Amino acid sequence: MTNSRIAAIDVGNDSLKGIFGKLDAEVNIPNVIARDVEDRPIIGIEELDTQDPLDGIHIRVHSPALKDNNAIYRVGNLATKSNNSTELDPGSSKSEEDQTLVMLFASIALDVARNGSDFKKNNNVVEANYTLGTGLPLREVKEGKDVGYRSRLLGSVHQVEFLVTPRYQGMKVNIKFDEVKVYPEGFAAFINLVMDNNSNIINKDLIDKRILIQDIGGLSTDIAVIKDRKVDDDKAQGFNLGVSESLELIREEIRSKHGIELDSRRDVVEIITKKNDRNHIMVKGSRTSVHDIVDRIMLELAKKQYRHLRNMWQKNSQTEICYFIGGGSSVLKEYIKTLNNNLDGYNIDFFEDEKESIWMMANAYYKLIADFTRKTQKQQAPKEDQKLAKTK
Repeated sequence: MTNSRIAAIDVGNDSLKGIFGKLDAEVNIPNVIARDVEDRPIIGIEELDTQDPLDGIHIRVHSPALKDNNAIYRVGNLATKSNNSTELDPGSSKSEEDQTLVMLFASIALDVARNGSDFKKNNNVVEANYTLGTGLPLREVKEGKDVGYRSRLLGSVHQVEFLVTPRYQGMKVNIKFDEVKVYPEGFAAFINLVMDNNSNIINKDLIDKRILIQDIGGLSTDIAVIKDRKVDDDKAQGFNLGVSESLELIREEIRSKHGIELDSRRDVVEIITKKNDRNHIMVKGSRTSVHDIVDRIMLELAKKQYRHLRNMWQKNSQTEICYFIGGGSSVLKEYIKTLNNNLDGYNIDFFEDEKESIWMMANAYYKLIADFTRKTQKQQAPKEDQKLAKTK
């Protein structure tokens, strides 16, 4: 695995977060794709290479892992501008959607284009080897879907061809995975809380506590029960309840009440979470409040999330603290805090650093896959020494 580059990728329902190499690169791409044609029309083609590649990801993806092979996509920011853009729907399984893999391959190809100078390159084709750490919702892992997901990635070559993409058009990236580790998201969150990037314990007070981790995503919510330093698989639960449906409701009400068309759920999140003029939009040039719409819909969702917390705590009465993580937690934080203060008063905690909460899974996958790589290299070192000794 000496020429294998580490990739730790969280394909979140709102966006993909990826960390690469020796913590030397990261990428954040909205999880939106749109089918497209090969020669997409653009204005000012001579200025294409002055643009940011992240704003113009336009690719063809060839992989036996895909149901729809050899298709052409706009990805991320570029896709949000399309009329036919798709985001993952409530009830869908992350492990079974082509969109998850398209996002995964696109992010790795982007890393190769930016930072893959050590890989072999023949004309415009780069041969890239990666060791991947990623994850799936607890519910899907409990259903055994991680096994099929991993096998689809291993043993095949997955090709991404950049089409009309700033700076990288014409480049083809052949991706091969030397190893793929698929972690349950709740366990990964616990690892991130207690371990640093060098596998050292950083939170000794927490490591032996009984804790809940409620991870609120776009399409689902996982509640991991941590006991004796591991996830209690029997008690951990996953629910088909995320923030995406509520964001769509807000988007629809803004459209019907104010006549404003928002491109994607990401736009709704920005309205809800921005530091200045929070819960305000511009209508015909005038600053207009959408507080009433947002508060009503978000409070209803917060109540449902709180009911899940209450039910899980009752079943695990010796729990000492519940951590809320994930992009959904950032959006619902103030609503859940208010409910908790007025109702049961559980010992709950949120990550005040919004980036830390949103990047938690990617950070956790990095810690886990980097630890796996270190251990594998240690095991391989004596074998290499024995081979050298025999040749002398």
